[in-house]
Amino acid sequence: MVVENNVSLQPWNTFGIAARAQALVRVRSVADLQAVAADAELAPLPKLVLGGGSNIVLTGDVKPVVLKMEIMGLRVLAAGPKAWIIEAAAGQNWHDFVTWTLAQGLPGLENLALIPGTVGASPVQNIGAYGVELQDRFESLDAIDLATGQAFTLDAAGCGFAYRDSVFRHAAAADPGAQTGSGLPRGMGLAGRAVITHVRFRLPRPWKPVLGYLDLERRCVETGVAHPDARQIFDWVCDIRRAKLPDPAVLGNVGCFFKNPTVSPDQCADIIARDPRVVHYPMLDGSFKLAAGWLIEVCGWKGKTIGKAGVYEKQALVLVNRGSNGDSVTGGEVMTLAKAIQTSVYERFGIRLEPEPVVV
Repeated sequence: MVVENNVSLQPWNTFGIAARAQALVRVRSVADLQAVAADAELAPLPKLVLGGGSNIVLTGDVKPVVLKMEIMGLRVLAAGPKAWIIEAAAGQNWHDFVTWTLAQGLPGLENLALIPGTVGASPVQNIGAYGVELQDRFESLDAIDLATGQAFTLDAAGCGFAYRDSVFRHAAAADPGAQTGSGLPRGMGLAGRAVITHVRFRLPRPWKPVLGYLDLERRCVETGVAHPDARQIFDWVCDIRRAKLPDPAVLGNVGCFFKNPTVSPDQCADIIARDPRVVHYPMLDGSFKLAAGWLIEVCGWKGKTIGKAGVYEKQALVLVNRGSNGDSVTGGEVMTLAKAIQTSVYERFGIRLEPEPVVV
């Protein structure tokens, strides 16, 4: 393993926040993680796993040991009559991975194109876009328990997937209870303890397009293409995302900053009665999902700034870095803006917005 000290993290987080890591380990193999777990100095220290840095807000220098995930590899494991099973290593760029699947003639991930970050981070947040969530295409994953160096495998149930959530976003419970077959406590959170090394995906055969999202329905009408193939959907998703979201390489950001809140039918009816324009979507369980970007925009935040943190003028759900490399936004400014937005939305709608990125 390669260990570096006093490392700038500004190039490794898409918000472009200036911060430093006291120690950073470049993880290029499973053996590197096992070496960290066995190292007398590193093993007792808290850890922070860093993939593409596209879902993190750094509020200061990082004291935990940063594990920079750089394990690479792509392969097709099986091509059965009902599904393709493919595997990607944690350090692979997510969008490059999606592009690779289509080049191999393996459709199914096209709706998730252009999501920033790495493959290893995708189950952590249960990424999703345009009608598809990672859990819809998930088979299993491999991870390393940093407390023991032991490798283990989790299926979807073990990952505890929910909307933009999984066991990897939660710390261990105080009383974890019984042990699982992997040796890890049942139901425990794995944040800071387990590191994903490989992820496997199940792509259903025969392939069926997912077109229920409004923007994709509009593209079908506009283009006259009623039955697009996977490549066409991929291109549409890329175009839509580029039109709505800023390129982090040009304008620092972490994509959508807040989760779309879910409310009960009564809550939704109450909000509609007060503002019929509210953007809402019915869910299978009878609840309704509200568009967080719309809530933020009607509260007047679109295009506003606090310090060097701003709300993107084309999409109120995105917070951006209005500073420069030499005078970057701070994590404090970002969170001050985020909390001001949360207060406005709560005071007007009685809804508490929850941030998507991890705040360190």
